[in-house]
Amino acid sequence: MLNQIIHYIFSFYTILLVVRIIGSWIPDIATQPWMMFIGRLTDPFLLLFRRIIPPIGGMLDLSPLLAFLTLQFLEYLLRSIFK
Repeated sequence: MLNQIIHYIFSFYTILLVVRIIGSWIPDIATQPWMMFIGRLTDPFLLLFRRIIPPIGGMLDLSPLLAFLTLQFLEYLLRSIFK
């Protein structure tokens, strides 16, 4: 039961990250209130990784890759603890 809840929480946050990343490519969507709300939820987490991996050439941001890997690791860790 708890493992399933952990999985749903991490899956939901992963979806928010994907929406945030794709939305950042489309200028008209980036200014929408719902997108700004998603940004407030996801940007602090992404900023942790942008400090480690700054954008390459100012355009290519690889920090989400590290963010996704970290989320997967944390989910695995929590789910193994609460077996």
